[in-house]
Amino acid sequence: MAINRRLSTDQDFEEVIELQQRIRVFQDNQLIDSSSLVIRFDDSTIVTQSGVSDIAYHSRKECEFFLLQKR
Repeated sequence: MAINRRLSTDQDFEEVIELQQRIRVFQDNQLIDSSSLVIRFDDSTIVTQSGVSDIAYHSRKECEFFLLQKR
């Protein structure tokens, strides 16, 4: 069984980047990005990469970010 951990603080995102953990991104209760790495973030935007040339920019206000951890 997996545990979803919500990411909201800068420290959460720094940890995910450091450990190269994959996240899921939801917007309006819909999954819009899954199994992506966070490569950069600031106060308003989270940048994720799921492939070599697949980079996405997500608004921190409009999206929810979750780390999927295995038990």
